[in-house]
Amino acid sequence: MSRLVLVRHGQASFLEADYDKLSPLGETQSQLLGEHWASRDVKFDHTATGPLVRHRNTARIVAEAYRRAGVRFPEPIAVPEFNECDAERVLRQALPGLLETDEQVRALQDAAGAASTPEERSKSIQRVFEAVIGRWVSGELPVSGAESWAEFRARINRGISAFMARCGHGATAVIFTSGGPIAAAVERALHLGPLDTLRVMWMSRNSSYSEFLFSGERFTLSAFNASPHLDGTKLITYR
Repeated sequence: MSRLVLVRHGQASFLEADYDKLSPLGETQSQLLGEHWASRDVKFDHTATGPLVRHRNTARIVAEAYRRAGVRFPEPIAVPEFNECDAERVLRQALPGLLETDEQVRALQDAAGAASTPEERSKSIQRVFEAVIGRWVSGELPVSGAESWAEFRARINRGISAFMARCGHGATAVIFTSGGPIAAAVERALHLGPLDTLRVMWMSRNSSYSEFLFSGERFTLSAFNASPHLDGTKLITYR
């Protein structure tokens, strides 16, 4: 039996021009995760990251915490299969049409435009995002040039199977990725439907980790969305 840990990246730069970078809080979350693991002598035989900057930098900060503590941390390899779904493209292409045809999406967008504080605006934009992505996941919104939800899940499953085979029996491995791939892994373990998998994706905390046990074709969820290193609600974020 082997152990696979999937880590969601630290908080990225939501609502900024370049989302794909860690915010200062995201860097803190990542450092706390590394310090938490290193202080408990948590060791991995293999490490990997998805291809995004926020994946790689979360892994880098965790590795630096290990080095400061004098604990070995393997050099991560990049695995493109653990990229996030292309939700930004889906939103960009689908939203204009939905604003013309979908009363619910239009009302959510109007609420986002009327928000009076950054916090309200962030929450309102998230509601728009969830409504649009929910329609895409359910198959209502084919988007040109973007993977379908089914294709995304199939990619993640291929990546998991290949990485598990590379790690070998009895290994402990960690992959730094995003909420979508983690939700797809939970779907594989629990045989969820598409909309339930999407709900899992929205629940994933920044810098949290989920654990799976695998042996051959067996793939079992052991822990989900763990964040014992985040002491206090101000450190817990979802975007």
